[in-house]
This record gives sequence, C-alpha cells and structure tokens, in this order.
Amino acid sequence: MIYISRNIYIDDSTIKFKGIRSSKPGGQNVNKVSSGIHLQYDLNGYKYPDWFMKNINRIGKKYISDAGILNIKSISYRTQHKNKKEAIRRMVELFQNSVKREKKRIKTKTPFKAHQKRIVDKKKRSQKKILRKSPQVNDE
Repeated sequence: MIYISRNIYIDDSTIKFKGIRSSKPGGQNVNKVSSGIHLQYDLNGYKYPDWFMKNINRIGKKYISDAGILNIKSISYRTQHKNKKEAIRRMVELFQNSVKREKKRIKTKTPFKAHQKRIVDKKKRSQKKILRKSPQVNDE
C-alpha cells in the first residue's frame, strides 16, 4: 500500500506492469529488449471520494481511459527496473497533485482609494489627450 492521504491510497498489488519496447534510438538493443514499462491501474476498483475523482480526471485526463484505467508509459531509462520506479513515481505524483484542494476565491469589493485613484488617472489621461489636439478656430 502506498498512502497518499488519510483515506486515499494506492494498492500496489493491483498495479499491472507490462514490458514494452522503447521507441527511442538505441540500435539493436531497442529492437531486442523490452526495457520500457506500461503501468495500468484501475481507478474504479476502489471507492475514492468524488472530489478526488474529479481532480484526478481533470489533472491526469491524458492518462485515464474512458473505462477509468490509469495508463502510464515510461521509456526514459535503459533498464526496466528504473522505468518501473519512474512510472510509479509519476503515478504517486499524479495522486498527490489530485489530493490538493484549491481554495475557493472570495469576491471582494474594490477598495475606495483604488476606485478614486482610477478615476483621477482617467481624468489626467483625458486632459492630456485634449491638450494634444490642435486648437479649434471658430470664425463667427
């Protein structure tokens, strides 16, 4: 078990790993050895809170299939063991980012001084533009 928070955890016994061939350059070694890892984890297997599921679907939408399976591929390293650790690290990081709740924004009224300053600045700018105009000649 990998604990993320009090009621959110990852059951590491249900994580499925599959070896894949890397798509990076590497000559014959790439064609022979399956050093990459494809991690699969079923999110529907556990009763995670709704707010967490919304967050994880929003943050990791490119990793989660329509069936609710988390898919992470790791081909960064030359060994399968390091790629496995990297995939798990990315999965834990995704869960930790999804656990964080954003604070709701509280609407506030514009301070009186800021409102007054804005109006004064507008009047100054307007006066400056009026002074730039060529003078009006009234022949009457």
